[in-house]
Formats: sequence, structure tokens, C-alpha cells
Amino acid sequence: MQKSKKNARQYFGEWRHWGLLLISPWLAGFFLLKFFPILASLALSLTNFYLLEPQKTEFVGLQYYIQFLHDPDMYTVLNRTIMLALAIIPVQLVSSVCIAALLSNRRLLAKNTMRTLFFLPSVIPSAAFIFMWQGFFNPASGWLNRLFLNPLGLAGLNHLSGRGAGNSLFILTSLWTIGPGMLILMGSMQGIAPELYEAAQVDGAGRFRRFFSITLPLITPAIFFTLILNLTAVFGGAVMMDRGYNFDSNLSSYDSYIYFYLFRVFKLGAATSLAWIFLIFTMAIVITLFITSKYWVYYPDPEKRA
Repeated sequence: MQKSKKNARQYFGEWRHWGLLLISPWLAGFFLLKFFPILASLALSLTNFYLLEPQKTEFVGLQYYIQFLHDPDMYTVLNRTIMLALAIIPVQLVSSVCIAALLSNRRLLAKNTMRTLFFLPSVIPSAAFIFMWQGFFNPASGWLNRLFLNPLGLAGLNHLSGRGAGNSLFILTSLWTIGPGMLILMGSMQGIAPELYEAAQVDGAGRFRRFFSITLPLITPAIFFTLILNLTAVFGGAVMMDRGYNFDSNLSSYDSYIYFYLFRVFKLGAATSLAWIFLIFTMAIVITLFITSKYWVYYPDPEKRA
């Protein structure tokens, strides 16, 4: 018995070395491009690093953290960012669930083509599609006015050139990134046993009743995972939606505040402090979601399934 355990330990030990060797390119990229830069940003947040005078950098500890916790502008942009998230994340989740249900329909023709077309926008770089949408809605030279409204004799769309229009445009462009969440939800829907739908249909349950009473409860783990993904990635392009405007604490989002301190004030230490404050805030929300998930996320009991 001990000899067999020793042989098994040696066998898996050899494969472990091969596994580490095979994933070594990923590990090198992770440490060089992510882990060490994250540690460097944490170290910079404890200094007064000024981009124009890096030689005068000094250790200031938590000075910037304390300063921003008493800064009303930070709370203003944080509140605006939360409002954006409350508008964008539900739209993304509802759209992902509806499209996943549509693409999981057995009667849908050309399923693979349709799935590819719906997923394709999510692989386009965010900067590319944001500039595309800006060009589409531009009141002076935009394609919407030039190719559609003007030929029909309709008045041009001008209100989207205002600063406040960035919210609507950002919410609209956020739908282009729902591809991964849509695939996760679609895979979860396809994993539901057909016998459950057949039994519900025999009992007289209609399509909507089956969807809300069977499909949605059983895919709540996938919905929870998609919610976390959307929460951590929802603000990737907000700074580009400012379109060259000067920073305004009443209109700009949190990442625009970081951009302002980094590229307008040139205070790298302050900018990284703002980034770490936002990371701590986001992690607090994620931890809260994990704690409360037991009240609304359905996980089947392994013993009952066995």
C-alpha cells in the first residue's frame, strides 16, 4: 500500500513539473505584466511621485488616501460612477439572458452563425467601437444624420453632442461587451435537464412560466458569475466618452478623475491612490455579493443529486 502511494506520488510529481513548464509562459506574463505592476502601483500610491519632477519623489505614506477621503469631488464622481453602474449592469444582464434564451431555442436556424454574430462585437477593442459610435452620432459629420436622417428630410440629431449625452452613448456601447456573459448563460441553460421542462409542460406550465420558474432559478449561478464580470469591467471606456472635455466633478466618472490627476495634474502618486481606493470599494461590493448570494443563488445539493 505504501509502495503504491509512493509510486503514485512520483508519477504525479513528474507530471506536475511538466505542467509548470507548459504554463511557464503564462506565469511569466502574469508576474511581469500584472503582478509586479500592481505591486509597483501600490508602492507609488505611498509616494508623492510627480511626473515632471521624478527625482523629488518622497515617501508620504497614507497622505493621499486621507486627503481623498476628505475630498468632496471624489465622492461626487464615485456617486456618478455608481449611478452609471446601476444603469448599465441591469441592461447588460437582461440583454445577456434574453439573447442566451433566444440562441438556445431548438427551433432557431443557423445557430452557430447567429452565436458568432452576437459574440463578435465583444472581441473588438473598446477604443475602436467607442470611436465608431461617436462617429455615428456626431451631429456635424455623423453617419446617422448624413446617411439616414438628411436624405429622408428629417431634422438632424444634435442633442447627442452635449456632455450629458455621454451617459446614453456609454450605456449603448456597453451592450457590445455582453458576448462572454451571453455564452456563459447559454451554456448554463443548455445544461438544464430536458425532463424538467417536459414535466412542467405536462403539468400545464406555459413557456413564460417554465422560463421564470425553471430556467431562471437554475441559471442563477451563471447570472451571479456574469454579474461579477460586468461589475469589474463596466467602467473600461468611460474616460474615452469624455471626448476631450475638461474634467468636471459633476459630470465625469471615477476613471476620468484618475485620468485628470495622472495626465492633467501629473501626480502619479495621487492617481494610483485613487485607483486603489476604487479597488477597495469594488472589492467590498464583490465580497458583499458573495455573502448575500446564498439567499438568491441556487446550488443543487450534491447528495440529493447522487
